[in-house]
Amino acid sequence: MKRKLKDMLAAFVYFLYEKGILHNRIRVHSIDETIDELLRTEKSMVRFGDGEIVMIKGVDLMLQKASPEIGEGLAGILAYPYDDLIVTIPDIFDTLADHHAASRRFWRDHLLFCRRTYEKYCNPDRIYYSTFVSRCYYFAQDRSRCDGWFAKIRKIWENRDIVIVEGAKTHNGVGNDLFDSAAGIERIICPPKDAYGALPAILAECLHYGRDRLFLLSVGVAAKFLALELFQKGYRALDIGNLDMEYEWYVRGASGKIPLAKHEVIGEEANREAGYHEYLEQIKVWLN
Repeated sequence: MKRKLKDMLAAFVYFLYEKGILHNRIRVHSIDETIDELLRTEKSMVRFGDGEIVMIKGVDLMLQKASPEIGEGLAGILAYPYDDLIVTIPDIFDTLADHHAASRRFWRDHLLFCRRTYEKYCNPDRIYYSTFVSRCYYFAQDRSRCDGWFAKIRKIWENRDIVIVEGAKTHNGVGNDLFDSAAGIERIICPPKDAYGALPAILAECLHYGRDRLFLLSVGVAAKFLALELFQKGYRALDIGNLDMEYEWYVRGASGKIPLAKHEVIGEEANREAGYHEYLEQIKVWLN
């Protein structure tokens, strides 16, 4: 009953904003506009999902404990202080008509509790970009556009030497062709949990590379801070979050969220047993 009442309240409040009865001041570019900006420019990107927003409020995530330091740092990045560092947030403020029912319910509930956080920390003079650039399959009621989105996304690293900075379980591109358009792939493997504490070591490994490398980051909350550090040092870094997981669901034509076996493989021996030999060859350093 409590859940039903919450959902009804969230739907009613969202209706008031959607119809303009309450004023929404937060502006977000579309997925296409976000991808086009990444293709057209050499800008870096930090992405905020629901997890980063609740962490600003001091809530722990499954893979990262909250702290005042992390919360304050995230709030500072969310304020969008740099022109060439794209900040993305969920494109959920004007309409959820393009979402399937479960996604609409999730994001209405999220805004019921977190809208004030967005309003407090988002820069009113900025138009943000869409976090769904890396989560462009699951949410969609009409998935016919996913072919075009993923085709354009893969062009971002076409013929580029990339460095994937990821958790030990993530396996970006393993078992699929997401990064086949890249000229070369190297990997820095990070702790699967509480990677924020390993940021100095992760950054030090990244700085061994030249500025011609494109960094793709999948290390949860730590990726926000790492992207900022690399950007400030003249690198291009894109926080891609769970893009690989969305791509896997897209390739498989999944109707909903499904687990991926590769996310249960951790450690050199287990990866060898799984047959991930090319993945192991790409790894330049393991950080525990």
